[in-house]
Amino acid sequence: MNYNDHRPGLKTRAAHFALACSGAAAVLTLGVSAVTAMPASASALASDVAQALKLRLPRTPIDAISCDKLGPWCEVVSGDTLFYIDETARYLFVGRLYDMEERRDVTAARLLELNPDLLAAGAPRAGGETQPGGDKPPAQTAAANVDLSTLPAAGAIHWGNPKGEKLVVFSDFQCGYCQRLAGELAKAKVHIEERPVSIFGAPSRKTSEAVLCAKDPVKALHAAYAGRAPATGKTCKKAKALDANEAFAKANGFNGTPVIVRARDGAVIHGYRDAATIRRFVSGAKGSAQ
Repeated sequence: MNYNDHRPGLKTRAAHFALACSGAAAVLTLGVSAVTAMPASASALASDVAQALKLRLPRTPIDAISCDKLGPWCEVVSGDTLFYIDETARYLFVGRLYDMEERRDVTAARLLELNPDLLAAGAPRAGGETQPGGDKPPAQTAAANVDLSTLPAAGAIHWGNPKGEKLVVFSDFQCGYCQRLAGELAKAKVHIEERPVSIFGAPSRKTSEAVLCAKDPVKALHAAYAGRAPATGKTCKKAKALDANEAFAKANGFNGTPVIVRARDGAVIHGYRDAATIRRFVSGAKGSAQ
C-alpha cells in the first residue's frame, strides 16, 4: 500500500499552495488584496493603501488616508490637495466627489475643513492641473485690483437688483460655493454681472455655453446652480465671449471661484462671502471683506 494513500488532502493542499504562490504577484501588483476572506478594518485598509501608494507614487507626500467614510473610496490628503483611490489601490481619480443624496460637494467641504483660507475651487480640478507624483505649477499671485474694461459685454449674465451696486462675479456652475454665493448675493440686493469660467474643464464649459445661449439666461443660471442645467444645444455667438472671461481670469491669477470684483473701482475679493460681508464690500469697507 502506498504510504501517501493514508494522507488524504495532500494533493489538495499542494495545489492550494501552488495557487497561493502564483497569485502573490497579482496581490503585490494591486497593493491591497481584493480576494481576502476576512474584511479588513478601515485602519488596516488605510495602512495597506498607504504602503501601495508609497510604491506607486513615491514622489507624492501622503499626509492622511481615510477609508471609512466614502463607500469604496479612500480619501487621500496630500498637502493642500485631495484625491481618491479605490480599496484595491488600483484606481485613482483627481476631481470633485459629490454626495448625490445630500446634494453636497464633498471635496470642497473637506478642503475648506482642512484649510479654511483655501478657495472653494482651489481643489484638484477635473482633468487636474496637479497630478499625484508630479510637480505643482507655480501659483500666480492674484490681482487685488483689475481693469474690467477689456471684457466683452456678451460674456456676462446680469441679474439681481438693477438699481443696486454692481459686482462682477467670476464663477463656475459646478462650484458648490458659487451656488451658495448666489443666494447671498440675492440677499445683499446688489446688481450682479456674472461671468462664467470653466474651472472644472469641459463639463463646466458646456454648462456655461448652455446658460449663456439660453432664451432666458438668468433663469438658466439659477437652474444650473440648482443642478438642473439646461440641455446643451448649438453653440451661439455669445459663447465665444467665454474665452475672454477665462483669459481675463487667467491673466489676473484667478485660480479658483468664486471671485467678486467691485465694478466701480475693480477691487477684488476671493471666495465665498455672506450677505453682510458683501454689503460691507459694496460700501467700500474692503478691508473687512478680506
